[in-house]
Amino acid sequence: MLITFGLYYIPALQKLQIPILIAASLVFYGYHQPVLLLLLMLSILINAVSSYGVFYGRKEQRLLWASLGVVVNLAILAFFKYSSLVYQSLFGHEGDIALWLSGLPLPLGISFFTFQGISLVVDVYREKQKGEGRISIEKNFGKHLFIITFFKAFFPQLVAGPIVKAYDFLPQIKRKLMRDIPWDSAFKLLTMGYFLKMVVADNMKDQTFWIAYPYFQLESSVTLAAMLFGYSMQIFADFAGYSLIALGLAALFGYRMPHNFNFPYISTSLGEFWRRWHISLSTWLKEYLYIALGGNRKGKTRTYINLFLVMVLGGLWHGAAWSYAIWGAWHGGALAIERAVQTWLKKRKTKTAGLGTIPPEVAGRIAATSEAAAEKHWSTPFLKGLYMLLVFTFVTIGWLLFKLPEFHHVILYVSSIATNFHRGIDFGKVLYILIYSLPVIVYHMVYLIRQSKGQAWGRRLEPLFYAVMLFFILLNSGDAGEFIYFQF
Repeated sequence: MLITFGLYYIPALQKLQIPILIAASLVFYGYHQPVLLLLLMLSILINAVSSYGVFYGRKEQRLLWASLGVVVNLAILAFFKYSSLVYQSLFGHEGDIALWLSGLPLPLGISFFTFQGISLVVDVYREKQKGEGRISIEKNFGKHLFIITFFKAFFPQLVAGPIVKAYDFLPQIKRKLMRDIPWDSAFKLLTMGYFLKMVVADNMKDQTFWIAYPYFQLESSVTLAAMLFGYSMQIFADFAGYSLIALGLAALFGYRMPHNFNFPYISTSLGEFWRRWHISLSTWLKEYLYIALGGNRKGKTRTYINLFLVMVLGGLWHGAAWSYAIWGAWHGGALAIERAVQTWLKKRKTKTAGLGTIPPEVAGRIAATSEAAAEKHWSTPFLKGLYMLLVFTFVTIGWLLFKLPEFHHVILYVSSIATNFHRGIDFGKVLYILIYSLPVIVYHMVYLIRQSKGQAWGRRLEPLFYAVMLFFILLNSGDAGEFIYFQF
């Protein structure tokens, strides 16, 4: 990072800023397994060719180019990530083919850069169809390939996102000057990101390690519940920390990337949770899968099916194990039920208000007033707190499917919580979990207070908060642990 940053801003090398970042990104990606650079370059070439074909090909060939780009992207992802799961589900674990497939490497970040490539091809196709001009493709294919290589390989977001859209990123590609660096925001992003990862997540992992089978069977119900709570804190701190670091590093090179987390644990509904958690993935699934399936335009039943299907596929995106599909179904089913209940309540309010015989425009105004009054009634601090607790509990239970990929281990863990009251509580574990959960709780609470009292609340204390975080980064970081989302 330091070498790249130094070379990037040397005045004599300013014309080489993008080549410097490309070279650094390829070194970064290939450091662990250099041979997998070939796969990344193949992915880049496929997306460069297909997007170029969509943009400059004949009108009647655009759909063909776009379809080929999407299919080949998905085929590569499916081969490296899901071929072993599918084969073993159909034919079992025995045999040379099963052994060979299980030995395939899972390229770092393949889920992220594949989705990013698909979004490029689809966005170029959509914009050509609509005649919009947010994405411009170089006429010279060599220049186009060069730009797409940078777009896909840019190292801060290469291996774990955020998933960047071409129409957001490509217009930013130009010469950058050191005087334009947003130092204040970059410092805040990096400090908060490294604190969440190194202090919270890396210390918490030593306590949540014991969730693994068979160790958890020896723990008490209280300790098991505390460890699951701790893992919920850990996975947020780990992934939100990575995303903040990525944003901060990109800012140092003059690039803006979308925020990936927006205080998700204050959500009062599952729909809100998914607008706040892993935002770049949720919006990707909505824009390129949910809407493509028909969204909510084909009736209520189809809407619920689409919600469920999108979440199951989103679960499988996270990993090649059926437990991830079950995790997606856990959320998809709940989202469908939540939407159905909300629709039913809305209709009931309208009927109760007796708006059936009133002109639609008048009924709409009365219904809106009635809904606002009901919203105010049901949004008391106590009820909002209760909704937050329910959503958080539901989400936290679901994280067990991330921590324990074997589904029967998940069932065993839940049954252990229900039956292990006779075992002694490990107060040491519980205390450590509470201590390292506190920063995440405070992080969300400060946001809630600012929402109610104004964004200026607590600004004077910000330097103290960041000083404390730097202090703990330097003196109380846990043993380095791999980012949880690297496995996806």
